[in-house]
Amino acid sequence: MSALKGEPQELPVMGCNWHVEEAIEKSSFYEPLRSIERGKVTEAFKTVDQIHEGEFRMGGQEHFYLETQSMLVVPVGEETEFNVYVSSQHLSFTQDAIAETLGIPSNRVTCHVKRIGGAFGGKVFKTAILACITSVAAWKTNRAVRCVLERGEDMLITGGRHPVLAKYKVGFMHDGRIVAADIQYFINAGNAVDESVFVVEKILLHFDNAYNIPNLRGRGAACRTNLPSNTAFRGFGVPQGLMVLENMINDVAMALGRPADQIREMNMYEGPSITHYKFAFSPENLRRCWQECKEKCEFSARRSAAQEFNLQHRWRKRGMAIVPVKFGVAFSESFLNQAAALVHIYKDGSVLVSHGGTEMGQGLHTKMQQVASRELHIPASKIYISETSTNTVPNTSPSAASYGTDANGMAVKDACQILYQRLEPIRKKNPKGSWESWVMAAFMDKISLSVTGFYRGPDLYMDWEKMEGQPYAYFTFGVCCCEVELDCLTGDYRTVRTDIVADIGKSVNPSIDIGQIEGAFMQGLGLFTLEELKFSPAGHLYTRGPSQYKIPAVCDVPLHFNVYLLSNSDNPHAIYSSKGIGEPILFLGSTAFFAIKDAVSAARSDSGLFGPFSLNSPATPERICLACASPLTQKIPASIPGSFTPWALNI
Repeated sequence: MSALKGEPQELPVMGCNWHVEEAIEKSSFYEPLRSIERGKVTEAFKTVDQIHEGEFRMGGQEHFYLETQSMLVVPVGEETEFNVYVSSQHLSFTQDAIAETLGIPSNRVTCHVKRIGGAFGGKVFKTAILACITSVAAWKTNRAVRCVLERGEDMLITGGRHPVLAKYKVGFMHDGRIVAADIQYFINAGNAVDESVFVVEKILLHFDNAYNIPNLRGRGAACRTNLPSNTAFRGFGVPQGLMVLENMINDVAMALGRPADQIREMNMYEGPSITHYKFAFSPENLRRCWQECKEKCEFSARRSAAQEFNLQHRWRKRGMAIVPVKFGVAFSESFLNQAAALVHIYKDGSVLVSHGGTEMGQGLHTKMQQVASRELHIPASKIYISETSTNTVPNTSPSAASYGTDANGMAVKDACQILYQRLEPIRKKNPKGSWESWVMAAFMDKISLSVTGFYRGPDLYMDWEKMEGQPYAYFTFGVCCCEVELDCLTGDYRTVRTDIVADIGKSVNPSIDIGQIEGAFMQGLGLFTLEELKFSPAGHLYTRGPSQYKIPAVCDVPLHFNVYLLSNSDNPHAIYSSKGIGEPILFLGSTAFFAIKDAVSAARSDSGLFGPFSLNSPATPERICLACASPLTQKIPASIPGSFTPWALNI
């Protein structure tokens, strides 16, 4: 457990350093290395009844946005001006990068985006790099240049979610109470640091998940390897970090011969609580989600039915799991929490709204329309959002961290409230007039009908030296129960039913948010059970495109899929008491993984095998079949390490 103590060393440019283990062996880490601790972990291990040590490996994930990286750079023709139409989550960063590349001021570069065909974190830094290359071509030729990556090229060069190797040690009592845990995370960052250190930080800030473990230590490192650099992905490290913790809890349950849900519930935060970085919060809604999910999915009855099913079937098994999530919303880098908006009212009464957020399928523009409609007291049909551009709203923050609605919504609200107050004298003079008549009267009275709104955002911080801070504005909670049916001979499975209860405050648009929850769950299900990246022994990606890389399809959607929003939930820290929902639910896709592991455990018991066992993510049919350890697979002799060269590597 001392691998992180070595000093970082430079790797040679050439070599075959693909795996995290090779980076660990060479102490090849991007600085700074991060660690955090609560309590006295080393001493606590001496007081427990049992100690279990394990290792968990989790593969990466491709963003697989519908629209690949794409951009069009158009020289304006004078004063080295450029209009850039780019599929980016972070327009100001792209603007700054192009300006720096060409050696011109940022005011000569205007970036525009109407909407993006999906992003999931993959269109922040990577897009800017490609836009810079394209802008050089446009500058040299003085012609418009378009760059659109083919799917295979996109997957090959742009990186994805960080693969993780984790090692853990957990001490617990005979009754299931976890007293101490020590977890090391090693993420495969690739050949450039990108956002990898921030991903490690977010892993360590979330790795307690919903559990009050009194003595908890986490250490993390971003490993330098010779792969294309990995980058931000929906959840930003949290799915990897929580997956390791939940697998550890599953091991505790199997070691004790107890249901995993009992171990989870026993160790869950309760009453006024403090995280391992000394941030006070209330877990009341987390507990409510847990109880409500168990009730709505009829957990006890269906669990008994699954056990009865397993007794009657030798080669088909059913498994169930219920898993919670606690997800911090907002940027821990405080300056990123600001937002601005520009609102115009035209003489005919129509309203044009511009804000700094980008629409990428998450319904941000629709919600901004609703905010403006609510504040101006006019129908949404009178409000239009043309695009996001750096010449209307400068210095934008990225649309990420589930914070787009929170920040931009408050900025739009601010602008609309100012405008509405400006119209108040007009309304008082003509209280029975129409909106259009008020607007025209204001224009005739020379009242400005254009306003910039601004939201400063919360002052968040994290002091890694003191291991304390308030890196998030609030937590979004959720709980998911999943049941699967497994074919033990092939490793194939079907998700029978999924129930999710999510605490998202008072939703601005429940229809959009339920869609976000469903989509996030399916993307998580793909991460943990389907999507597998394979590399050649030389480090080249084999799985380029949908023919080799399988994302969830219609047939992978649970046969019964129920989503419930927690009622009577307030959140004073966000627009209209709502909560960010884009990222938190993705981790709940892991419930399908743990339901599979539960079914595999039932299959193993028929072969006389009990206790913790290894099943890495993604839980592909091959891994599931081998983990079931049926009499057929046990006849296959184990391969001797080094006796053959594999055709593909899992990294």
